[in-house]
Amino acid sequence: MRFYLLEHAPHPRYSGYYTYGHKWGLPGVHCSECNATWATTGPAYPSVDLSHLSAQEQKKYLPRVEEDLAEFERLREQVRPLVPPGVDLRPGTAFGPLIGSAQGEFGPLVLVHAWELLMKREPLERLQAEGLRGLKGCRTELRFRKKNPPELLEMELLPRGVFHPDCLPERGPPPCPKCGRRSFNRPEEPILDGATLPQDLDLFRLAGIIGTERFVKAVQRLGYEQDLAFRELPVG
Repeated sequence: MRFYLLEHAPHPRYSGYYTYGHKWGLPGVHCSECNATWATTGPAYPSVDLSHLSAQEQKKYLPRVEEDLAEFERLREQVRPLVPPGVDLRPGTAFGPLIGSAQGEFGPLVLVHAWELLMKREPLERLQAEGLRGLKGCRTELRFRKKNPPELLEMELLPRGVFHPDCLPERGPPPCPKCGRRSFNRPEEPILDGATLPQDLDLFRLAGIIGTERFVKAVQRLGYEQDLAFRELPVG
C-alpha cells in the first residue's frame, strides 16, 4: 500500500482561516531535571469532554505551564480513561472542540494547520460511504461573523506508525528520565517503517497527517482536493 503526507496546496482555491485552539488540554511542563519547558503541538482528541469536571479542575486543563510533574501526571491519568487506548498523552495534548474565530470561505476539506484536518459534513459522509476507515468527525465551536456559517468537523486522528531508522539520526540524546522529553524533529525526507503502519486506517497521524492511497484516490475522484497536496512517502 502507498502512503501520502497531506500538505497545503501551493495555490489554494479557498481563503478560509481560523485561529487555533481547543477547549481543554494537558498543560505544558517545566522539568527541573532537564530544565526544559515544553509541550507538543498537534495531538488532539476533540471527542473528549471534560465538562463533568468541576470548574476549578477544568481550569487546570487551560493553556499554562505546570511546574509539578506529579500534578501533571495526576491530570494525565484523570483523562486517560476518556481517550483511545494506548495513545501517548504528552504535555500539550488537546481535548474537546476546536474553538476560536473563523473567517473566509472554506472548501470541502480544510488543512489550515498541517496537523489538523477539518471537513464539511457532506464530504465526510461521502468519504465514509466509500468505505474509508478512520474518519471520525467531531463538532467544532468556531465563531463566524456571518449568517449561515458552514458546519466544520474536526477529524480525530489516531497516532500510528514510526519512521524507518534509515531516515533518523544515528545518535540522539536519550529522553529525559524525569519528564520523558526527547529532542526530535520530523526528518526532511521521511521514510515510513512499513512493519508499523496500520492496516485498518486510511487516515492517521505521524508527525503530520498521513493518508493511504485509498484515501487519496477517493478524495480526488470526488473532487475534494482543491486545498490539499499529497506527497508520497517511501516505505522501508
